Amino acid sequence: MDSVDWQGRLFKNGEWTAGHGGDYPVVEPATGREIGRMGKPTPEDVTEAAASAAAAQREWAALPHTARAAVLRKAGDLWQRHAEEISGWNVREVGAVPGMAGFALHVASEECYEAAGLPSRAIGEVLPSEEPRLSMARRVPAGVVAVISPFNVPIILGIRSVAPALALGNAVVLKPDPRTAVTGGTLMARVFEEAGLPPGVLQMLPGGGDVGEALTSDPNVRVISFTGSTPVGRRIGELAGRHLKRAHLELGGNSAMLVLDDADVDAAVNLATWGSFFHQGQICMTTGRHLIADRLYDDFVERLAAKAGKLPVGDPSAGEVALGPVIDAGQRDKIHGMVTASVDQGAALASGGTYEQLFYRPTVLADVPLTSPAFAEEVFGPVAPVTRVASVAEAVELAGAGEYGLSLGIVTRDVMRGLAVAEQIPTGIVHINDQTVNDEANAPFGGVRASGTGSRFGGAAANIEAFTETRWITMRGEPPQYPL
Repeated sequence: MDSVDWQGRLFKNGEWTAGHGGDYPVVEPATGREIGRMGKPTPEDVTEAAASAAAAQREWAALPHTARAAVLRKAGDLWQRHAEEISGWNVREVGAVPGMAGFALHVASEECYEAAGLPSRAIGEVLPSEEPRLSMARRVPAGVVAVISPFNVPIILGIRSVAPALALGNAVVLKPDPRTAVTGGTLMARVFEEAGLPPGVLQMLPGGGDVGEALTSDPNVRVISFTGSTPVGRRIGELAGRHLKRAHLELGGNSAMLVLDDADVDAAVNLATWGSFFHQGQICMTTGRHLIADRLYDDFVERLAAKAGKLPVGDPSAGEVALGPVIDAGQRDKIHGMVTASVDQGAALASGGTYEQLFYRPTVLADVPLTSPAFAEEVFGPVAPVTRVASVAEAVELAGAGEYGLSLGIVTRDVMRGLAVAEQIPTGIVHINDQTVNDEANAPFGGVRASGTGSRFGGAAANIEAFTETRWITMRGEPPQYPL
């Protein structure tokens, strides 16, 4: 995949070309070193790319469904074939530990294989009509889809929209976060280029808010698929509404894990460690609140703090570690500010709460006040806030408090009891006897409330709904005679 000179370039109009804004450095968060350069687009690049995508989309959609499926299957194979190279970039550019990088590549290939089945699915239905005609409803491609993906898991959070949108006959303009644009943009564009995707069907423009706003406003873009923070998602939703476009928004979370009074403490601690500290807590589904039954609480806090204190943190490209760096100093300072503010308000620092450079220690906060930032807000870092609950009713109330509704974990020896508890808490995802971070290509994914606009990713039904429009078609053997 290195045979193409992509350094300092965008993927626009089917070519690797310089952006109107010059270029900028790609920085490795673990070391601060420059490891590459990316092209920097401007709104002018967006206009050109969206027009080019609109022209290419018509020919792509007109291809036989087997041709589109073949491209997606080959793309899935390429993610596996180039796994070592792509994983290396993921570890260095994103700060992912190798296990996380490998999981991202597995999901990427599975997303392509799942999407390869979409072109051959039934795309309509025959409708009854009171007139002597054939009446049908048919799903047709939306046109050009803008995919805006974040820094934290750039491969997964890009490919889960890019692959199904392409499979269903759309063109895509992909805007990865500029901090992780090689992993989330360049390598994805290279995979589809090698897979035989026609020129112009996929464009890649990394950039900030000005590029995202230009994409959302561009008349050639008909659907926006955004993954990121709730505040930015609100702005994109407002702008999309102003331009009468659909926006699929997968936003923030502050997901709760309930440990009921009959749970096994060691099992719960194992789940909590993964749920809060995996990938430095930089996952929208990260377990952000641990609601622990009173009789298990002290034991749970002690064991979780002891385990957190032993987890190795460091450069994931230099040795075996459990946690790598957070993405940048701004994110580190945000995490630390929320931890210190919560301690100032009365939370007990059971473990962690310190950092060196961008390496933040896994942190356990006990007796967390309900009004503290660590409980009430999304930390997006390796922090496990733990709260004591006196009853299931209190756990249900606290789990449903706040504006988010993404994922939920419930730990109990009685799975039917766990399911009954889950029915009382509004979230888009529930895992009984598991933590909150899970993902599969064929499963619908999305949140409610301020976590997004529902399941718009994963599974054929959700993807078809997200990336196609419905057209009513009728046909008559002879034109009717009207009285006027």
